[in-house]
Amino acid sequence: MQMWISRRKEAIALRERRQRGFTLIEVMVVIAILGILAALIVPKIMSRPDEARRVAAKQDIGTVMQALKLYRLDNGRYPTQEQGLRALIEKPATDPVPNNWKDGGYLERLPNDPWGNPYQYLNPGVHGEIDVFSYGADGKPGGEGNDADIGSWQ
Repeated sequence: MQMWISRRKEAIALRERRQRGFTLIEVMVVIAILGILAALIVPKIMSRPDEARRVAAKQDIGTVMQALKLYRLDNGRYPTQEQGLRALIEKPATDPVPNNWKDGGYLERLPNDPWGNPYQYLNPGVHGEIDVFSYGADGKPGGEGNDADIGSWQ
């Protein structure tokens, strides 16, 4: 009797081991499903870095615009075109020299746009009293999509 129970347990254990694995068809179905999902999702994910760069540029421009507004509040005017955005990190030496320039500046450093180019500054601006903008991925005026200009007027 003891032997019969022992053989029965071995037979059950053997059957369980055989049933643990996946069949080739099951594995192929899973791979096909993963392939279909990848074909649908990857193109959407690939455009995310470009979108993130545009959002980062808009945030940087917003920060620079806030610093320019503080500069104007302290000094009664925006930096001239010649003084440029540099006036936010170091006191301008050219006329008109600001009387109430804040020690330490208005920004810790001047950021570059997400494509590595400096932000542009116009005083007087085309779209407003002043304009701060990036030329986009191509670094040239105009363009569409990733190459489109991103500015404080948007």
